[in-house]
Amino acid sequence: MPGAIFAEGLVKTFGDVRALDGVDLDVPEGTVLGLLGPNGAGKTTAVRVLTTLLKPDRGTAVVAGIDVLKKPNEVRRAIGLSGQFAAVDEYLTGRENLRMVGQLYQMSARDAKARAGELLERFNLGDAADRIAKTYSGGMRRRLDLAAALVVSPPVMFMDEPTTGLDPRNRQQLWEVIQELVAGGTTLLLTTQYLEEADHLAHDIAVVDHGRVIARGTSDALKARTGGERVEVVVHAPEHIGVADEVLRGFGKGDSKIEAHTRKVTVPVSGGAKLLVEVIRELDGRGIEIDDIALRRPTLDDVFISLTGHAAVSEEEQDRKEAAS
Repeated sequence: MPGAIFAEGLVKTFGDVRALDGVDLDVPEGTVLGLLGPNGAGKTTAVRVLTTLLKPDRGTAVVAGIDVLKKPNEVRRAIGLSGQFAAVDEYLTGRENLRMVGQLYQMSARDAKARAGELLERFNLGDAADRIAKTYSGGMRRRLDLAAALVVSPPVMFMDEPTTGLDPRNRQQLWEVIQELVAGGTTLLLTTQYLEEADHLAHDIAVVDHGRVIARGTSDALKARTGGERVEVVVHAPEHIGVADEVLRGFGKGDSKIEAHTRKVTVPVSGGAKLLVEVIRELDGRGIEIDDIALRRPTLDDVFISLTGHAAVSEEEQDRKEAAS
């Protein structure tokens, strides 16, 4: 039986660009699916199709048991959506924005007012509740938009990069809100470029690149595909890199990697923390002074690079995200 969110063979093209190239998804009720991928991978297009904002060229989509193409209005009543950009009315106050959303969902004026007050406090907007949204900072608008998506507690939620523009404290707060929603039975599809976010929140992760789902599984299962642990050594003197590489290859289970500019040598291993003692003893016996040594376990960043050949977020893009927060 299909989950709360189900898609099969979704295809969407824009001119010569194939934004979705046969996407299949199945999200069980009460779970979080993280859609992980770079800009242009097709994540937002998939969300727009599933939330009735775009019609696919081909394929099937069912949300909350309702056919997206046949009954789009019913789908809209069953979902919540928070997009990448804050969709708030700049000329209404924060409180007025949330009350308006509640009344659009046919809540009573009293209930809409109470829910607005509750959400304004939850998202640290209480002090600015009666200021017009035009005076809000980018992060405040983002929080108001997220609050608007939660005015009615829908059975299915879509969040498209919800924490972009939030500082670490507000990001952590949103994570707690998401966990509360899911504990209460909400199903969530979450798109993100923050690998830590997918690792922390998602029961299952689908890696998307060039309009296709190229891998699917739990965080641990995806990490296991990268080949396990690795030892990283930073030597003190650049001229010792070659000898350190030779030593590490003696312990390794695959090809080593040298980063000359950081004096770092990395090799995949098995054996866990006990192996570090042997590596340190061998390096010391060869007269190699080290500045750092560590046993690293795979991260989702490693998974993404191994699957796509590039990081999920470029350094320049990460800098922009941090500046925005």
